[in-house]
Amino acid sequence: MVRGLERVLKEIEAEKFSWTIGDEDVHTAVERRLRELVGDVALKLHTGRSRNDQVALDLHLFIRDAADEIKNQLLECMRALVEVAENNKELILPGYTHLQRAQPISLAHHLLAHFGGFRRDLRRFQAAREAANISPLGAAALGGTPHPIDPASTARELGMVPFANSLDAVSERDFVLDFLYACAVLGVHLSRLGEEWVLWSSQEFGFATLDDAYSSGSSIMPQKKNPDAYELMRGKAGRLIGDLNGLLVTLKGLPLGYSKDLQEDKEPVFDATDNVLLVLGVLPEMLRTARFDGERMLQAAGGFALATELADFLAMRGVPFREAHRVVGELVRKCEELGSTIQELPREEFASAHPALADLPEDLLTPEGSVANKKSSGSTSPGSVELQLKRAREFLAGARE
Repeated sequence: MVRGLERVLKEIEAEKFSWTIGDEDVHTAVERRLRELVGDVALKLHTGRSRNDQVALDLHLFIRDAADEIKNQLLECMRALVEVAENNKELILPGYTHLQRAQPISLAHHLLAHFGGFRRDLRRFQAAREAANISPLGAAALGGTPHPIDPASTARELGMVPFANSLDAVSERDFVLDFLYACAVLGVHLSRLGEEWVLWSSQEFGFATLDDAYSSGSSIMPQKKNPDAYELMRGKAGRLIGDLNGLLVTLKGLPLGYSKDLQEDKEPVFDATDNVLLVLGVLPEMLRTARFDGERMLQAAGGFALATELADFLAMRGVPFREAHRVVGELVRKCEELGSTIQELPREEFASAHPALADLPEDLLTPEGSVANKKSSGSTSPGSVELQLKRAREFLAGARE
């Protein structure tokens, strides 16, 4: 029987296995071919087994492999983020809240924020892999079997942990939900990144230009260069969320034991895996081949985005922050009346707003000065960003090992 199964395996791997119209499923197809090769002893193949525990095992193995493949691809995306951050450490752009210019930050700091999200995604896929690493083989239909089998032995052969309860082993699909949840959250992270690049590459922002390989033209407007790849990446999030939601709805009404409804656990898994790998496969080069307009970014990072520096400067001089906030708000109103930016405001206007502003350093009201002035850990200051890059490189080096 073992020799016959090894031959069947070789035929399948060589794509020479013959499927017939009479085969009910893959299990009966294998048994039918095994009988052709070794005779009636093949009829004993199914002793102590059930399709219930076999299909559950197959899905456990698939999720385990898919999680590993996605993790490897995600690590490559994280390497690309670090490379682009290191190569553009000097670039400064406005950070946004409510899609309004808020404060200057370095481009490296911005990219490393996405690195942090991807790092959490890695942990979710690792957790999904661990949840899938339980072998249901030996649970049979649902109650076990009277035959003297050894589920722990087959689990060891597969590098897995044996199940604890046979009914739970064939019924639970939590490990699939864990995997689909990891895919959905990753899809959300990718969508947010994609949305930023759609904005950055627009004429209104003009911060970045995508390589032609990841863009397209318009069918009627010759001037257009559309960020198609990032738009498609953004669009995949809804699909991935749908895969998770669909299986949740399927499972919520099922009693314990196997029901045919559980066939619906395959399509969302295959769909999510294919689409996540599709996006992760192109993202690294999309990042590496993009070009940045540092001057445009720096210009956008100035102006009223520097207002918080004035409030923080006053607070450092002992002025209560709420009072400092009010003073700077009046300066902003003054700028609007004069049609100028904070950087263009005459120095005497600062002193008249508050005596402490007479000592304002010249370079503080610049994007570079604002970024350099940050002191807190994890901030956008050059020293902090350098430390973040160092830790990111160490993490990637450890992940490679």
